[in-house]
Parts: sequence; C-alpha cells; structure tokens
Amino acid sequence: MRYYSTQGRAPIATLEKAVVKGLAEDRGLYMPESITPLPKEFFEQMPEMSFQQIACQVAQAFFGEDVEAEALKQIVCDTLSFESPIVKVKDNIYSLELFHGPTLAFKDVGARFMARLLQYFIKASDKPKGATVNVLVATSGDTGSAVANGFLGVEGIHVYVLYPKGKVSKIQESQFATLGQNITAIEVDGVFDDCQALVKNAFMDEELCRHMQLTSANSINVARFLPQAFYYFNAIAQAMKLQKESGEQREFVVCVPSGNFGNICAALFGHQMGLPVKRFIAANNANDIFYQYLLTGQYSPRASQQTLANAMDVGDPSNFARIIDLYSKHQQLSPVETHQRITSLISGATYSDDEIRDIMRRCYAETGYVLDPHGACGYQAIEDQLKPGEIGIFCETAHPAKFKETVDSVLGIDLPIPERLANFMKGTKQSIPMSKDFADFKQFLLNQ
Repeated sequence: MRYYSTQGRAPIATLEKAVVKGLAEDRGLYMPESITPLPKEFFEQMPEMSFQQIACQVAQAFFGEDVEAEALKQIVCDTLSFESPIVKVKDNIYSLELFHGPTLAFKDVGARFMARLLQYFIKASDKPKGATVNVLVATSGDTGSAVANGFLGVEGIHVYVLYPKGKVSKIQESQFATLGQNITAIEVDGVFDDCQALVKNAFMDEELCRHMQLTSANSINVARFLPQAFYYFNAIAQAMKLQKESGEQREFVVCVPSGNFGNICAALFGHQMGLPVKRFIAANNANDIFYQYLLTGQYSPRASQQTLANAMDVGDPSNFARIIDLYSKHQQLSPVETHQRITSLISGATYSDDEIRDIMRRCYAETGYVLDPHGACGYQAIEDQLKPGEIGIFCETAHPAKFKETVDSVLGIDLPIPERLANFMKGTKQSIPMSKDFADFKQFLLNQ
C-alpha cells in the first residue's frame, strides 16, 4: 500500500516510511491510497469470531501488502492480550469499554501495535546496529501513558512524552513520568496544543532531523490510529450477536468522545471498509471546534480550554484533515459538498463541565454505571440523539479511576483504584520542565 499526504505536496510513501517518519515532509498526515472493503462473508461470520481473529483480518486489509502475514498476525496477537466488551447501561444503550488494556485507556491498542510494527521495520532495515529511533508524542492525558508503556524497554527506541503542566490527572502523569529507562517525560509550561506544536515543528526542523531519527506516536501516525478500528469491528460483532440471540433487528449508532479525532477517524475507516454502522456521533467537551464545523461548514481552530474531560482538550484536532480528505479526495468534492457528505453521516454534541457533572450523577443514580468525564459526553450524546429502531454504542475511553478525584467528588463515592494504576502511583516523578518555546525544545533534543 502506498501513502500520500493530506497536503498533497510530499512524495508518495511506503508504509515503512509513513510509520517511521510519522508526518509527511509538507506537514500533512499520511493516508492510504485505497481502503480495502471486507467481504460480505467476513461480516456474516464476525459475531462468532474472537477479538484477535477479527483484528487479524482487519489488519490484513490495512497492512497485509507490507508486512509478512505471520509477523502481522503475531503483532496483532501481542497487541490484543485483553478484551473490549460492550456493557448494557440501559435499554438500547451500551458502553464500549476500551479500558481493559495495560494502562486502562483506549489508546493501548494503537500504541502497542505501533511499537511492535516499528520494531518490525527496525529489525528489517539496514540501519547500523545500535541506531535509535526517537519517538515524540504530545499528550493531553492518555496517549502519553499508552505510548510510554507500549514502548517501555523496546530496544532501539527512545520515547519523549510532552505533556502540559498541571493539565493531566496525577494518575495519568504517574503512568508515563515515573518509568525511566527509554521513556523521558517533558513537562511543558503550556497547553496540549503547545505540546503538539513542539512535536510538529521538530519534524520539520532539518538540523534536528539530521541529528536524530524522529517519528511520532500521536494519532498523526497511521500505525497509531488505524489499529483502533479493531475496537469498532469487535463492538459491532458483539452487538450483532446480541441481536441474533434476541431476534431483534436494530441499526447501530456509534458515539465517540473526541479530542484529536484519531479514534473516530479509525471508526470511519472501518465504515469505509463495510462496517454496518448507520451513523456516528462525535461528542465534544467545551472544545467544540468540530461541532461548530458541523453546524457552519467553517473550521475555526482556537486555543484549547481546560476541562474536566482533559484528554479532549484540543483546539486544533490534527485528524480533522484526515476526515476532510476521507470524504472529498477521490470524489473531488467542493468544501460545501464535503461538508454535506460528512454531516449526512456524522452529527455532533458538546457539553460544559457543569453538564458533564450532571450527566455523571444522573447516569450513576439511574443505572449504577460509573462514567468518567469523557464517557459522560458520549453517553449523553447517545441518549440525546438515539432514534427508534436504533441501538447506541458509546465509547468509555478510560477507566474512571484514572480520574478518581473528579469521579469521587462528583458522585460522592470512594472509587477503588485498580492494582495496575495503584502500582504506577508508587513511582517517583522524573519529568523534565520545558518552556513552550521551540528553541528550548530543539536545544534539548540536540543535546541528547
């Protein structure tokens, strides 16, 4: 498979180049030249297949031309050492629990898959033994922990996690800032968008790129966001099996709490491959840039606001470019036509912090289900927009204990902390303070 840039001014790339570089030379995001539809027989068999079996076939459609079949199967199986169940919350509304991986967040799949794929390419390359690939990742919370733990101890790779000072939860911070080894945490005096800008500027700096090999593990990297499609195929397989058992036939609606839009972008790629979802909902917190685009057709990025749902605090979502490209590139549609096509499939929702608190309380009182602030946006969007004859599936993207202080104060409970999270809290913070000035970050990297 060949990959082109959303900006259209960079050379066509192989999968290896797209993964190792992360960002195209023209600052665009890599997109596969084609998306392989999956056969009807696959969807008929899907309800009886395991998560790993489903993911292997989806991965084959994405990466099979570029990775040897047995190696790809091993990468998938190593990545998926856990399940991702859908859990009934109330009539016709299900939570897709994406928090059963090592760091209890949905990004575990993409991070673990990318670490193993990158290692595969490093081993197959002719680079000198001992050469290091340096992974830069900006995080608003969960990306950093998933990437850090996915790459921890992987030979030939060093990870730099950039995160906004005081704007991630203590538990999130402990998952990447206490690890050491080949993981360096950088605490930036700014917001997530400043961290993301530092990463993007580093890729474009010729002196830095001569000094060290750089790649990204944010959802701008195709190997990070595409594997997240596994979740949606598995969720629909479970929903189809439940429908078969009950004898009901309803259409599926999927809601994804969205920040940098890599997760919903992966779901949309799945839809292009034939995944039987009627429509999607992108749920925002107060950072409602995409919601406003759906309403007006105008994309107007702005500085992000700090909210209870901090992993969605993004004011200029990178993967917006992929969504636009996905629905306009091959049809050569105008911006107006592209907007019409997107809004025919995707609706939006936006919720303030006060609304998020109310949603969490109401859901807990009515159902006993504990939502984290991000899942609360997804749950309410489904409840607000579900129509007769539909089943709604919303993503619960991280374990609520990762936001224990917020959950406890809102719900008036003492939420138990899973042992995996508690172990992270025992570590010592090892972050390096950094300004949001690129010159400072560049000098730091040049000294490495």
